[in-house]
Amino acid sequence: MDNLKKQILSVLQEDARLSPDSVAAMVGADTAAVKKAVTEMETDGTIIKYAALVNGDRYDDDGVEALIEVKVTPKQLYGYDAIAEEIYQYPQVRSVYLMSGSYDLLVIISGPNLKNVAMFVAENLSALEAVQSTSTRFILKKYKVEGVTLAKEEDTDRLAVQP
Repeated sequence: MDNLKKQILSVLQEDARLSPDSVAAMVGADTAAVKKAVTEMETDGTIIKYAALVNGDRYDDDGVEALIEVKVTPKQLYGYDAIAEEIYQYPQVRSVYLMSGSYDLLVIISGPNLKNVAMFVAENLSALEAVQSTSTRFILKKYKVEGVTLAKEEDTDRLAVQP
């Protein structure tokens, strides 16, 4: 990948809403070159999706996210890829990562409530033949996501307490 495309990706990862003119000015290229590079990266699958980063605490989002550590037995000839593919087909699954360490796959899922997520793990994930064990952790609060701080100190009417 050439340097221009790397620079464009870096800019778009920070703010994908920027116009081609703005991106061009930031990377020191002309707008036509930026448009061409972006189109090429969208076509070849380098740029997969543009998404909004949402602070769920700012609206009524009662949904739950969980991180599930999964230990598996790799399938002969396919390794971890076939198992990961089997897992990521479920609509609840947001991300699947191959990991080093004490477990093999990290699965991030979302659901409307704790029971829904727990039932997914018990009925779907744990039931897969290759899955040896799972360990589920629920996300209670997000402070920083994708490099963006979400938790801001809120104004309060409370008096400061000093010892």
